[in-house]
Amino acid sequence: MAIRPILTAPDPRLREVSKPVGQVDEALRELMDDMLETMYDAPGIGLAAIQIGVPQRVIVMDLAGEDEEPAPLYFVNPEILDPSEEKKPYEEGCLSVPDYYDEVERPARCRVKYLDYHGAEQILEAEGMLAVCIQHEMDHLEGVLFIDYLSRLKRERVLKKLKKEQRLAAAS
Repeated sequence: MAIRPILTAPDPRLREVSKPVGQVDEALRELMDDMLETMYDAPGIGLAAIQIGVPQRVIVMDLAGEDEEPAPLYFVNPEILDPSEEKKPYEEGCLSVPDYYDEVERPARCRVKYLDYHGAEQILEAEGMLAVCIQHEMDHLEGVLFIDYLSRLKRERVLKKLKKEQRLAAAS
């Protein structure tokens, strides 16, 4: 397993639409293991493959609390089914938009169809933080960042700050 660099906005690769995975094999499981290790190291609760520069429809997540056993989830080629009409606002953050958090309104519940770590088809009923996280990560697969849900002014302010931080980091 390896920790891989996480792309940060405004890196144009984050805007790529990810491609479906043909099959779950040893190489894909190795990618998912690397993604999980990268996510834990960051630390975060979810990571899409595109965030480490791999444009494949793969997500890893772990919503376990600090005092709980890790409970990793692996989603290959996920699809959202039946999003609820009821919406709920949650404060979101993102490893690709570091140190910025804002409220985003998303469907409160959904079902997700996907292949698991071993390639078996699964359907998961998601609500609360799980529903928010899966929808957030699935947005990455479409080239969408959570800041795209904010006003243009807020989004431009965040991107300007990130560009400035990247310039300062490159200069030092």
